[in-house]
Amino acid sequence: MLHEKLLKPSSIAVIGGSDHIDHIGGSVLKNLIDHGFNGQLFVVNPKRDIVQGIPSFIDVTLLPQTDLAIIAIPAKDILEVVKELVAKKETKGFIIYAAGFSELDDTGAAIEKEITELISTAGGSLLGPNNIGMINEHYAGIFTRPLPLMDKKGVDFISASGATAVFTLEAAKQIGLRFSNLFTVGNSAQIGVEDVLEHLDETFIPEESSLVKILYLEGIKNPAKLLKHALSLRQKGCDIVALKSGVTEKGNAAAASHTGAMANSDLFVQALFNKAGIIRCRSRYELITFGAILQITQLKLKNFAVITHAGGPGVIVTDTLTQNGLFVPDLDDKHQNALKQLLYPGAATANPIDILATGTAEQLEQVMVYCEDDLEEIDAMIVIFGSPGLGSVKEAYQVIHNMMQTCSKPIFPIFPSVVNVQEEINLFMQKGHMAFSDEYIFAKSLAKIMGNKTLVIEPYQNPNVNDAKIRSLINGFTDGFLGPQQANTLMELAGIHTPGQVLVKTENELFQAAKILHYPLVQKIIGPLHKSDQQGVIVNVANDVELIHNFKKLMRIDDVTGVMVQEMIKGKEVFIGAKRETGFPPLIMCGAGGIYIEALKDHQSVLAPIGKTEAIGMVSKLKIKPILEGMRGEPSSNLEAFYDAIQKVSNLLEIAPEITELDLNPLILTEQDIIAVDTRIKIEK
Repeated sequence: MLHEKLLKPSSIAVIGGSDHIDHIGGSVLKNLIDHGFNGQLFVVNPKRDIVQGIPSFIDVTLLPQTDLAIIAIPAKDILEVVKELVAKKETKGFIIYAAGFSELDDTGAAIEKEITELISTAGGSLLGPNNIGMINEHYAGIFTRPLPLMDKKGVDFISASGATAVFTLEAAKQIGLRFSNLFTVGNSAQIGVEDVLEHLDETFIPEESSLVKILYLEGIKNPAKLLKHALSLRQKGCDIVALKSGVTEKGNAAAASHTGAMANSDLFVQALFNKAGIIRCRSRYELITFGAILQITQLKLKNFAVITHAGGPGVIVTDTLTQNGLFVPDLDDKHQNALKQLLYPGAATANPIDILATGTAEQLEQVMVYCEDDLEEIDAMIVIFGSPGLGSVKEAYQVIHNMMQTCSKPIFPIFPSVVNVQEEINLFMQKGHMAFSDEYIFAKSLAKIMGNKTLVIEPYQNPNVNDAKIRSLINGFTDGFLGPQQANTLMELAGIHTPGQVLVKTENELFQAAKILHYPLVQKIIGPLHKSDQQGVIVNVANDVELIHNFKKLMRIDDVTGVMVQEMIKGKEVFIGAKRETGFPPLIMCGAGGIYIEALKDHQSVLAPIGKTEAIGMVSKLKIKPILEGMRGEPSSNLEAFYDAIQKVSNLLEIAPEITELDLNPLILTEQDIIAVDTRIKIEK
């Protein structure tokens, strides 16, 4: 938990405070004063007795007891200051701005660790280092300007980066987005994004706390904590939006399995967000747009009236909403005729409703009232109103303000003329509203929010498998990839069927295998990583002559240690895979299988544990689903078996955390069953 003296201090000391407001120490002091901190303020500055009207001490040793220290001095001087504050001043809250710690080199990392341990041992909380601080209703502990618009019901913003936070706050100011809390964690020496989210979850008060959280993430140090508290907040009615940087990864080409090759770090992040119901965005402009839309309403809306005096932006909004699953429904003749009576000749009334560039504020109001009172199928209004710079839009914006105060339907204002009518836009935002400027970003964001499903936590049903036998088998394995017979035994215990097969290394073993297996057969090499690349798989082996000929041929391939002879199963090729990454629950994947698995890229992924609803959802999003259901007279595959196998793999990864990679490719999906014909499992203890 974050210490109360970090969040609501009675006294704050700015170490390095100055009269120069263009310096960090001077700027944060000015922000504290301007924001109206009503506790005791102190400054440590060896050259001044008074700084910006605040008592200043020449040395930290002379400070009285202080709840919170905001440290704005070079990194090399901070450790000794922290020692004094912890030992003598009972300070429990610390904000350290300076860079030059773990992000710089090993020496900086060692100092950062020592500082963190001092504060943690004393039971205090440290925000930073290498950040811009925090701001809440009690104080403005940031050194950047301008200060964001603050409102107790505004959004909560947690940022891993100070610079990104600054640029995001600037963008937010342009559209009028307000904030309840801002936390920047910098190096996250003690407090990371996940810890702040935990605090917001555990201190959540219905009807009082913000229902919108926006996050900027660089790394995720504790995925399990992030998932736990995001899920908890979502269940309390909150929406969470996240921008995650660092999404590319090199080196997967050499992965030891198909699953390993496809399951990069960003796939884990996306699966985590999906599991938690976190909406993901790709830029800070999207981040603030999502936040602003959710501030206007958290209702799930479907049908929109687009009201504009400029045809182009109205069409862009309509196209974007329609392409992303929302509706701008055509109005019937009755409604169109009624609207035409209100507008000048030539106005478009089908929806979008174009009142023309010559349309008046009075006509705008009449159209909005009609949409509110008479269009029952319309859930919300999008009003686009700008100016070519030839006149004022003050009356029109006043109309929109009034309607937003009285309408039951949400109204989303888009004001594209950010230069020509900047004064009118600012006046509109001063009344407590937000105004979007880019119709495409707005519409795309709106569609994504409305498509984010209400989170339903499905009780996880353990498949009926023998956990004790699985554990006993796993305990007997050594690190590395399992042999084919070991892997098949494990699959059978997990409840996933495998074909009749025998591993042979000699011609005599081959003849014995031919007596117990039924043609047609498949022969596969054992040893090389990717069998198909070595032409090491032969199918449709029809008789003993072909069997012995193929065996001799396959055994001559480099590094081959044996040949697996397997009964041939006919059906559709799919795959299920799993991979672990430090800190994350296991990632379970499914999709189109076979030799083209990476090329097709038709796969879905979910973090374990997986219930049936999630398994069905994974398969339903696959491009091959219509093929699995049967096309052009083909029989339907057993999708229930596919759903069941996904859950069984998820369960196996829960039982056996030693499994770091699992690859069932292909799985043959038939009318009756699903059969794992090629299994690769890696164990790390």
